[in-house]
Amino acid sequence: MKEATLIGGGIGGLTTALMLARRGMRVRVLERAAEFGEVGAGLQLAPNVTRVLARWGLLDELEPYVVHPRRLVAFDGVSGEELTELDLADAERRYGGPYIVLHRSDLLTTLLRACEREPDIELLPGSPVAGVQDQGERVLIRLADGRELTTPVLIGADGLRSVVRPALVTDEPVNSGYVAYRGTLAAEDMLPGTPMDEVRVFFAPGAHLVQYPVRAGELYNQVAVFRSDSYAAGAEDWGTPEELDAAYAGCCDQVTSAIPSLHRNRRWPMADRDPAPRWTAGRVALLGDAAHAMLQYLAQGAGQAILDADDLAGRLPGLPATPGTEQVTRTLADYESARLPVASAVQTAARAWGEMWHVDGPAASLRNEAFRLRRPDDYRHIDWLYGPVQPTAAGRIPDPVPASLGS
Repeated sequence: MKEATLIGGGIGGLTTALMLARRGMRVRVLERAAEFGEVGAGLQLAPNVTRVLARWGLLDELEPYVVHPRRLVAFDGVSGEELTELDLADAERRYGGPYIVLHRSDLLTTLLRACEREPDIELLPGSPVAGVQDQGERVLIRLADGRELTTPVLIGADGLRSVVRPALVTDEPVNSGYVAYRGTLAAEDMLPGTPMDEVRVFFAPGAHLVQYPVRAGELYNQVAVFRSDSYAAGAEDWGTPEELDAAYAGCCDQVTSAIPSLHRNRRWPMADRDPAPRWTAGRVALLGDAAHAMLQYLAQGAGQAILDADDLAGRLPGLPATPGTEQVTRTLADYESARLPVASAVQTAARAWGEMWHVDGPAASLRNEAFRLRRPDDYRHIDWLYGPVQPTAAGRIPDPVPASLGS
């Protein structure tokens, strides 16, 4: 029977395992943690991703947990002025999939339960990997406890600090100097009048706040991200709760009222990777954040991992039961050719989009004016991302950020 091993049991790893098993492969999933679980709170999945989930029958399984927001809304976080909106019902008609928001743990739990129902998926939590070595006919996996396993195909889905990535790419994560604080509140604890059918983002100098409901509207997710002056100054302890309060002190009431409700016992430094020159070599491939860790500004991190999984699930099951090295190499290279230009464009665009969110002074005035002038039915700058647009012949995707907004 055709086999593959995945390192990493997060959203990308479990989605890949499930899709491969449903296409007739035996899959082993090695997860470092003692239990499968997700850290964080809210998650946005756009039409380019939900179309794929619907095709695999997963969208219906998620439905009890999701919220279908009516619109995406951008505000000036200092004045509170509404700048622009995206009608998500219209976007669904245009792109063939809904825009949904949900709790990360609800997505992972749904995937985990689906994997547990598949007899050809072996889930191995508590199995940290120390290293991997492509030996030609098989890939050797060394576990931290001294055990050794082999596999004909290895997929590294083990996140930003991947153990597998160094076998293909020599680089380090890029720290943005920004930090995130997250929190969820029961819906009934939100301020009266808080819309429970919107995804809201407030732009401020060096900071932003995102808000939306999750868990079928029972919880309200909030994320505050700001640039740390302490990091820029070289401090060892940076992005502190005191900096959080200072970063939003000059914002409008809608923003300042949200900051005290964020959890202060944990913070998330924001880091990504530079686009990689390759994701595959021999019998080894990267997937998700291990391949293309990106900043969160386009809300595409988990979604791009799901798209990776879908592409691999369309290729690996076509290999013979005992595939030769050349066959595996060619199949994985085809996956890389299809997905690397797309995900790399999203990585690059996310950085530019984040810079645009956080400008101050005249640049913020120009940004706001560009958003105010946008027509509600103007999709020019998201068609490439949400629609079925493919890379150009030159291997690039058109710039999704207007020239007046990007940097």
